[in-house]
Amino acid sequence: MTVGIDARAAAEVPAGRGRLVRELLRALAAREDDGHRFILYARRPWQGEELDERFRWRLIGARDPWWHVLTARAANHECDVFLSSNSYLTTWLLRIPAVPIVYDLAAFEPSMRPNRRSTLIERATLGVAVRRSAAVLAISQATAEHLAKRFPAAWGKTVVAPLGVASTLEDSLTPAEAARLPAPGFVLAVGTLEPRKNLPRLVAAYGSLDDAEQARHRLVVVGANGWQTGETLSALRSLGERCVTLGYVSDAALAELYRRCAVFCYPSLGEGFGLPVLEAMATGAAVVTSQISSMPEVGGNAVEYVDPFSVTSIAAGLRAVLDDESHRAELAARARARAGEFSWERFAAIALETLDTAAGRVTGVEATVHRAVR
Repeated sequence: MTVGIDARAAAEVPAGRGRLVRELLRALAAREDDGHRFILYARRPWQGEELDERFRWRLIGARDPWWHVLTARAANHECDVFLSSNSYLTTWLLRIPAVPIVYDLAAFEPSMRPNRRSTLIERATLGVAVRRSAAVLAISQATAEHLAKRFPAAWGKTVVAPLGVASTLEDSLTPAEAARLPAPGFVLAVGTLEPRKNLPRLVAAYGSLDDAEQARHRLVVVGANGWQTGETLSALRSLGERCVTLGYVSDAALAELYRRCAVFCYPSLGEGFGLPVLEAMATGAAVVTSQISSMPEVGGNAVEYVDPFSVTSIAAGLRAVLDDESHRAELAARARARAGEFSWERFAAIALETLDTAAGRVTGVEATVHRAVR
């Protein structure tokens, strides 16, 4: 079977969807040759991994929306099925079975204050994509349920494919990167600076810790600037030297930050999966995160949960971990064990079997993959 994949994000997006596509390609390449061939549609190839003869880059240099028109036209002739990893629009134009990946429903939640451009595009395209697709991959049960509540046609065709831990988190840290990182013992926050990451409340919670505790545990923030950053940046600057902002860092540096932190705090207002929580857990970090959305699916009983809408609750969660070394160690041990239940190999296996089923090549997918239920 020939599988088409929207692989643009592998080269174009440093984190998030880019990480998913890169790890999916690595996991597919590591599988034994089972007769599948992959055509990777993109504007430019990803140079980060040697892919074997089963993979072929099909470069289309057009800008949106023409990229989708030209890609769909090519895929209709070249592929048996198509995985739409970075847009819902391509599925409109395909005559072959299509499987889009749905990450979250933030575009339909005004309280999340999502990116305006993405909101307009996703609201206009997702409903049609759900109706036209042969199957849908959701990255968490929470996403699958939100999708089906918004678009009932998604029930029965949505398969949950949890994410994994990036292999590149094991890469070696260069001396220059190591010298730039703060000494161990800090409170770490990771994620694109956008409203739903809830950093102003984290800053307020951190600021309520006593002065000695803040002196021992500075706040370190990692992530590129996103949108509507004014409130977030103002809050971070209010802490002065107690807060260090590092911007975007390499995977190796991120892994080292997870290992060095006293606590990783991720009080997000909503996530499709919450990948930083899983990555922090895999390195043995003690994690404080939200009790809502998809985070409990990832954290299980291995993290400290808080109400992300309550500064008091976030502060209590921080104190519970920072003030109790034995609790911190217990969380770290549980976190490593819990993170071991997730892998990109499993994600790739679920995605590939879903694509096979969508193309009519196999039946009975319910027996081996996690199909979303009511």
